[in-house]
Amino acid sequence: MRVFVTGATGFIGSAVVRELLDAGHQVTGLARSDTSAAALTAAGAEVRRGDLADPAGLAEGAAAADAVAHLAFIHDFSGEFDFAAACAADLRAIEAIGAALEGSDKPFVVSSGTALLQGGGRVGTEEDTSVPGTFGAVRGRNEDAAIALAERGVRSASVRFAPTVHGRGDHGFVHMLIGIAREKGFAAYVGDGTNRWPAVHRTDAARLVRLALEHAPAGARLHAVGEEGIPFRDIAKAIGTRLNLPVRSITPEEAPPHFGWLAHVTTLDTPASNTLTRKWLAWEPTGPGLIEDLEEGHYFD
Repeated sequence: MRVFVTGATGFIGSAVVRELLDAGHQVTGLARSDTSAAALTAAGAEVRRGDLADPAGLAEGAAAADAVAHLAFIHDFSGEFDFAAACAADLRAIEAIGAALEGSDKPFVVSSGTALLQGGGRVGTEEDTSVPGTFGAVRGRNEDAAIALAERGVRSASVRFAPTVHGRGDHGFVHMLIGIAREKGFAAYVGDGTNRWPAVHRTDAARLVRLALEHAPAGARLHAVGEEGIPFRDIAKAIGTRLNLPVRSITPEEAPPHFGWLAHVTTLDTPASNTLTRKWLAWEPTGPGLIEDLEEGHYFD
């Protein structure tokens, strides 16, 4: 297939591009900069210049392809991160790509997250959707819009990534937690730290995206989850051990000044199952677990 990939040079997207190319597919990646374009060319992919602010360009890229993996999302943690604005830009991209693919029966995979379920500690499944009125529902609307394209002749599917997609080169939540521990002089968890984060290795996540493009039924919601739920206290302990720092419990009131905007994420208890995803696509995670990845040491280089 000729696959158009947005977010093609990101942490997950670059692994997806490699996975697709190794499987014999042709890839065109969306690139915002000369650096991104050079990285795609070096990987063996073709380049389409543009970004999420250009819906017409996204539609053209989609129309010229046999399949689309929309992995781009505005994760700007450098200042005031406007999650609602990022979701609005994502929705416009989904709508533009969906309109270009309407009636074609072409596969269209969008990225989402298991955290949108916010199940209050209940293990979320692929059949669950976001709860109206919650923080997760803001992005859940985008997923719903993509899934609805199945009724318009698009083989759409959503891949919900665990909040921790880990591996070499990760600069997401775990990387940030390590930086905070270094700055504060100890690794922290909130309360008893039994709240759980699902996790998945980057290579397993990339393979799932490929399988979804190749085989996922229209309207499928898939879970890129290798581990159902790791207690946050265990993550803090692994960080503290590697940094030779103490590990402490802090109160919910102490979390915002300690973790900053990340405080909300550190208290999430959103375990998620991968049972249906494994059944539907014969996907079996094989990469190392998160704690094993932390113990390997590359996060601390």
